[in-house]
Amino acid sequence: MQSDANRRFWNRIAERYAARQISDVAAYEALLADAAARLRPADRVLEIGCGTGGTAIHLARGVASYTATDFSAEMIRIARAKPAPDTLRLVEADAAEALADGPFDAVCAFNVLHLVEDPADLLHQIQVGLRPGGLLISKTWCFADLNRRMRALFVLMRGIGLFPAATWLTADQLRAAITAAGFVTIDERVFGAYRQNPYIVARKPD
Repeated sequence: MQSDANRRFWNRIAERYAARQISDVAAYEALLADAAARLRPADRVLEIGCGTGGTAIHLARGVASYTATDFSAEMIRIARAKPAPDTLRLVEADAAEALADGPFDAVCAFNVLHLVEDPADLLHQIQVGLRPGGLLISKTWCFADLNRRMRALFVLMRGIGLFPAATWLTADQLRAAITAAGFVTIDERVFGAYRQNPYIVARKPD
């Protein structure tokens, strides 16, 4: 579960979040292409922390069912105003609520694992919510690997209400948590300039 303070933060910034420009379009498009290539037409997919739905709208075109969830009512409101394929369902729910509707063939968690209070517990819930052989497709900020100046900037932004509560993971801690949850990592790469924001695809064993 997310705290009420986090919910208020994301509701408050939803319009600004929706208006922001993608800083590296080529990297984002490469991520979308890789994720889409891993999904099959018959798949039932869940995305947690979908924000305003841009990624969900793209990926839902290639699967049988794509449920995109966010615990922010304002994020979901904005997402629902966008044209979307019939395979997409947008739901206001936190991760635990969404995963209870499993099992799924794939769970997408783009830039969300670092925003929950207990990433290890969420990874375990995702593993339980996947079918055998199912995929976790993730991208996660590892703030603990940033340089000292960048870490100080995020602390300052958090202090003045411009940045949400976050869990400060290293990439090694993230990899260990994914393994400890029962996944086998099948791919890891970086899309864009920040090695501290790895894209990891992991599989639940059969």
